[in-house]
Amino acid sequence: MTQHLDIEVEKSIQVLKKGGVVLYPTDTIWGIGCDATNSKAVEKIYRIKHRAQQQSFIILLDEAAKLKDYVTHVPSIAYDLIAQYVRPLTIVYPKAKNIAKNVMASDGSIAIRIVNELFCKTLLHRFGKPIVSTSANISGEAHPISFPVISESIKNGVDYAVDWERNVVREVHPSTIIRLFDNGTFDVVRS
Repeated sequence: MTQHLDIEVEKSIQVLKKGGVVLYPTDTIWGIGCDATNSKAVEKIYRIKHRAQQQSFIILLDEAAKLKDYVTHVPSIAYDLIAQYVRPLTIVYPKAKNIAKNVMASDGSIAIRIVNELFCKTLLHRFGKPIVSTSANISGEAHPISFPVISESIKNGVDYAVDWERNVVREVHPSTIIRLFDNGTFDVVRS
């Protein structure tokens, strides 16, 4: 199993380094991802999903210590929330940095989730950069709960489909989303 994981992670990294898009299992549902610092790669995801440009994306990181590399100011409450949440948690931070402009929201904020799922965590650690995470569906369609139900349009649109846990049914619920403000307060956007 470890060798198979290593092979799939390495194949994914090679695609990401070339500005490609991967279809991969996340800690919630199957996702489409790319290097979050590469605006041309992000543009490919908008095209694959038929998604409106004004909609931002979530990015994934493998550890909370890396937040400071992509957020101008990380309120200390963010670390408390990440440590306390059992379910996947996405936090929207007010001011992003060091990522592609077309990943951020129009107000400069960025949504980031720290992952614990084996494949994602390993991929992010070895790749060394954040990866975009958006559901593997055409905008407006249902989120896929397993690889076999992902549309052929999505499968054919990506540069690589990861061969890892394809028959596992993923959690149907997207992550909880919390928006942090500069003053340290927050709102729950989606529970």
